[in-house]
Amino acid sequence: MKLSVIGTGYVGLVQGACFADTGNNVICMDIDEKKINSLKKGTIPIYEPGLEELVRKNVQEGRLEFTTSIKTAVQKSDIIFLCLPTPPSEDGSADLTHVLSVANQIAELANGEKIVVSKSTVPVGTVDKIKQVLKKKAKHPMEVVSNPEFLKEGSALQDSLKPDRVVIGTKSKKAAATLQELYDPFVRTGNPIIVMDERSSEMTKYAANAFLATKISFMNELANLCEEVGADIDSIRRGIGSDPRIGKQFLFPGVGYGGSCFPKDVKALVVSAERYGNALTILRSVDKVNEEQKRVLLRKLNKHFKNQLKGKTIVLWGLSFKPQTDDIREAPSLVMIRELLDAGAKVRAHDPIANTMVEPLFRGKVEFYENCYDALKDADALLVVTEWNEFRRPDFSKMKKLMKKPVILDGRNIYDPKEMKDKGFIYYSIGR
Repeated sequence: MKLSVIGTGYVGLVQGACFADTGNNVICMDIDEKKINSLKKGTIPIYEPGLEELVRKNVQEGRLEFTTSIKTAVQKSDIIFLCLPTPPSEDGSADLTHVLSVANQIAELANGEKIVVSKSTVPVGTVDKIKQVLKKKAKHPMEVVSNPEFLKEGSALQDSLKPDRVVIGTKSKKAAATLQELYDPFVRTGNPIIVMDERSSEMTKYAANAFLATKISFMNELANLCEEVGADIDSIRRGIGSDPRIGKQFLFPGVGYGGSCFPKDVKALVVSAERYGNALTILRSVDKVNEEQKRVLLRKLNKHFKNQLKGKTIVLWGLSFKPQTDDIREAPSLVMIRELLDAGAKVRAHDPIANTMVEPLFRGKVEFYENCYDALKDADALLVVTEWNEFRRPDFSKMKKLMKKPVILDGRNIYDPKEMKDKGFIYYSIGR
């Protein structure tokens, strides 16, 4: 099939490479000339395990190309995927400026019948808006389909090549059949392709992210209660996770969720509901709990040092919102750094990948280290913020010798409390 992907951000680049890898001819288009030139040279602008190799392979084999020309992308393809940013507006709603602007361009440039696929996370009713734009301006028949993505940063290639499910939102049997044919190679093990109406498809994406965010905030709030009553959240996690009605995923307590999806989508769904007179009380609380949880380590740190953080050297291990990505959008680390600086602390930071993403935000105010141990010299406390694998089994003897005070605040519960006590550390974790 001849496909184009408009927008080479995280979703567009991953999806384009994976479509090319199953034999399709794919044109990835973006207005960012610098990004496109880098991609043509084989340089990937984002960190995602395995993506660089997949992109290079399919470029070399002639199935994947990059352009800044939307005319080329539209006129040389039969199916056009919209993988465009929908950033939050001031009120938290999704900004559809990019989506509707591109829809206008497609309508003006289309040289024949096209299927336009909305893959961006968009409010319910967006497909209808795209249809209106195309109907008003396009000279050729156009189908518009909702096809939300369910990629997890750090495992996006696996999620794309072997998806748990594919959701296709359309009332057109012809468009549904075409998309099913496109996705058949990805679901050979029998995972479902679910066809539904456009609005249900759009809501499915928001519902999935909002539910997962709810599980995280629920566990974080429960973890805070466990500390008060003397219970162990890890034991509780195992106890409830073994119930198939609940499941084991997204039950780990921590310092709150971040990234490009959960925070934005929860807020957008709340705002969308308000327009229909629905308060979505649970999701409002989910968002509030998450914002407060980003400060949980700071509360413990302040209590330990009796609110005297001025002049203290505090180290953060981990800056990205999760491992295996350099994404720092809505990352808890950013909240911690700002508040530590406001309190007069000296802040050091190390992340295996994301140092270069955070450094421009705090230039001259935070010391960044390429080696995690170097950051610990004469430190008053260490905050473990992201559970990168290399932090799980560190040299504790070396850490203790380097630090001024052996204080660790573990925001991801990756160490055993008894072991840390036996090694002579003052140790704080979440819900234990």
